[in-house]
Amino acid sequence: MSVSQAIAIDKPPPQARGWPRARILGYALVGIWILFGAGIVAYLVYAWNPEFFARYAPAYLQGLGTTLSLVSISMVLGAIFSLPVAYGRMSANPILSGLAYCYVYFFRGTPLLVQTYLVYYGIGSFKPELETVGLWWFFREAFYCGVFAFSLNTAAYQAEILRGAIESVPRGQWEGAASLGLHKLQTLRKVVLPQAIIVALRPYGNELILMIKASAIVAIITVYDLMGNAKLAYAKSFDIQAYIWVAIVYLVMVEILRHGVEWIERRITVHLHR
Repeated sequence: MSVSQAIAIDKPPPQARGWPRARILGYALVGIWILFGAGIVAYLVYAWNPEFFARYAPAYLQGLGTTLSLVSISMVLGAIFSLPVAYGRMSANPILSGLAYCYVYFFRGTPLLVQTYLVYYGIGSFKPELETVGLWWFFREAFYCGVFAFSLNTAAYQAEILRGAIESVPRGQWEGAASLGLHKLQTLRKVVLPQAIIVALRPYGNELILMIKASAIVAIITVYDLMGNAKLAYAKSFDIQAYIWVAIVYLVMVEILRHGVEWIERRITVHLHR
């Protein structure tokens, strides 16, 4: 084989001319979304109705407060409930592990809407029994039923997040702490959890965002949250802006949370980037 033939064989293949089909499709989809967003903005500018805002803005603000209260309380209670569930999932006891697995399996495997219905309509159907034990005051309120259902649901997800984060810490960390004379609780608090929080932060942020968006479900059980007030505004005005503006509010909340989680992650992982 001559030198010229060897060079011809090693010559790289010619570059494809033009744009590949995947890039064209990607730009087309981006263009469609840009046109869609521009169309919504143009519609809102064209159909601007000051009377609509003057009439329904206070209700929207009240609904926003209800939404934030619902999600905040549910996330905190879910975090508390998730601790024993996560412990059960990691336990060597087959009974505890089995019960925790069944709990997580049910609440992660069934729709949140169904769970909310089961709490509001299902438990609420046992009024005499609830009055006997003094719990009817709680389950007769739609807001409390929503908090209860959301807390049970997010507890299952947070338990799996916590379990996965703790198990992601190398076993050598436990062994090293034990060699220094630290008992398991001290090891968990001072060695394992600081590392697990870094792993769990993103999933916790995603769970919070999902809860914000899923909170619109409680409007179906007569809770006048952000979505509930939007439904009421549309029923009175038949103006589609009632839903467009509430979608924008949800989008703004999600973006604020997303950037907040990214900021916290950068702050607590500074030592990893030095």
